[in-house]
Amino acid sequence: MIKIPRRIAQTIINSLKGGVVPRIGLPYIAVGRRREVEALLHDVDIVGNGGASFRFIVGKYGSGKSFLLQTIRNHVMDRNFVVADADLSPERRLQGNQGQGLATYRELLRNLSVKSKPEGGALTLVLDRWISNVQTDTAVATGLTLDDNAFAPAVEQRIMNVIRSMQNLVHGFDFARLLSLYYRAFTEGDDELKGKVLKWFRGEYATKTEARQELGVTVIISDDDWYDYLKLLAYFFRQAGYAGLMVFIDELVNIYKIPNSISRQYNYEKMLTMYNDALQGKAQYIGMVMSGTPQCVEDRHRGIYSYEALRSRLQEGKFAQSQGVQDLMGPVLRLQPLTSEEMLVLTEKLADIHATLYGYERKVNDNDLADFIKIEYGRIGADEHITPREVIRDFIELLDILYQNPTADLRALLQSDAFSYAKPTLDQQSDAATDSRFAEFTI
Repeated sequence: MIKIPRRIAQTIINSLKGGVVPRIGLPYIAVGRRREVEALLHDVDIVGNGGASFRFIVGKYGSGKSFLLQTIRNHVMDRNFVVADADLSPERRLQGNQGQGLATYRELLRNLSVKSKPEGGALTLVLDRWISNVQTDTAVATGLTLDDNAFAPAVEQRIMNVIRSMQNLVHGFDFARLLSLYYRAFTEGDDELKGKVLKWFRGEYATKTEARQELGVTVIISDDDWYDYLKLLAYFFRQAGYAGLMVFIDELVNIYKIPNSISRQYNYEKMLTMYNDALQGKAQYIGMVMSGTPQCVEDRHRGIYSYEALRSRLQEGKFAQSQGVQDLMGPVLRLQPLTSEEMLVLTEKLADIHATLYGYERKVNDNDLADFIKIEYGRIGADEHITPREVIRDFIELLDILYQNPTADLRALLQSDAFSYAKPTLDQQSDAATDSRFAEFTI
C-alpha cells in the first residue's frame, strides 16, 4: 500500500475524476514519461546557466500534456526557479489588439510561483526577498550592521548596481526605475507605494496617464511589449537569487481556433519571436514550454505549420519521419501513448490511494487490474480514441461504485455494455467533424 496523507489523496482522486491534473501529489501517481522529463530538464539546465529554451509539447486531448507540464513545474521549483503558467483562451492570446496579449501576461503574473509559495501570487515575496538578500549580502561583505550609518548607503549601492545592469536591456530603463521605486517604498514602509508598483509590474495600469499620476512614469506594459517585460523579469529573478524563470503556456488550440487568419498570423509571429530569441541568445534565464494538440500544430491551413517560418523550423526531420523514432532533442516533443503496462502500474497506484482516502482494505487484486486494462484497451475504437484521462476516469468511477456498493460484482461491471466501445470526447468529435477548409465559415 502507498503511504500518502489523506489530504493529498483526496486532491488526487477529486482532480483526476474531474479530468484535471492535481497541483500536488504528482510523485505518487507518476508513471512513464521518464525520457520526456529528462529532455525538458536538460533545457532547464541550459536556462540556469544563462541561456534560454523553447519547446512545444504535442499530444492528443487527455494524453498527458498538462500532467507533464505540471511535473516539470514541480521539478523546476525544487531547483529554485520561478515558474509562471497560463492557459490560453479566447480572451488570452500571445498577441492581440484588445488586451488579449496583456491578459496572458497578467495571468502569468497571477500564477507566478516559487517553492515556498507554489500556489501563485509570489511577486511580492520575490521582490522582498531580493531586498532582504541584498541586505544580508551587504552585511556579510562589509561587516556592517543595520544600526551602522554606513549600512543603508552600502545596501543602496548594491541595489543600484543591479538596477544599472538592466538599463541597457530593452525597456530596461523603465523597469529599473520601477525597481528603485519599490526599494524606496520597502525602506520607508510605504505600503501604498508598494501596492502601486506591484500594480504596474502586474500590467494592471490601463493608461499611461494613470501611471504618470500615481507613479510618475510614462510607460505601461501593453499588448505589444508584454513579452519584453517577461524577459526582464527573468533577468531580474536571477539577480534576486533565483535560478531563472520557466514559463508554461497550455491550450495552444485557442490560437488555432481564432477565426480571423490575420490575427492568427500575428500570434504565430509572436511565437516565432520567442522561439528565435531562445535559439539566438537574445534572452537569458528564461525557458518557454507551450503545449497543444497535433492538429493545432500540424494543420497547414490554420495551425502553427500554416506559418511557413515556424513550420520550416519545427517540422520533424527526414530521419525521424522515415524511421518512426523520437527526437527528444528537437523543438517539438510529441507524446507517445502510455503503454498498457504503464497504465497497469498507474491503476495499482490509484487503487491504493483510493483505499487510503476512504479507509478500506483494497479489494481489487492484480488480476482484476489486469482484466480492467485488457478490457479498456481491447474495446472497439480504443486505438483511436482511448487516452490516459479516459482510462483514469473510468477506473476511479469503478472504484467509487465498488466502495459504495460492497456487494457489486466486479466481473459484471467490467463485462457490461458500457465497456463495449470507446466513445470519443467532445473535443475529439469536434476535431473529427471539422473540415479545415470550412473552419472559418460562419453564418
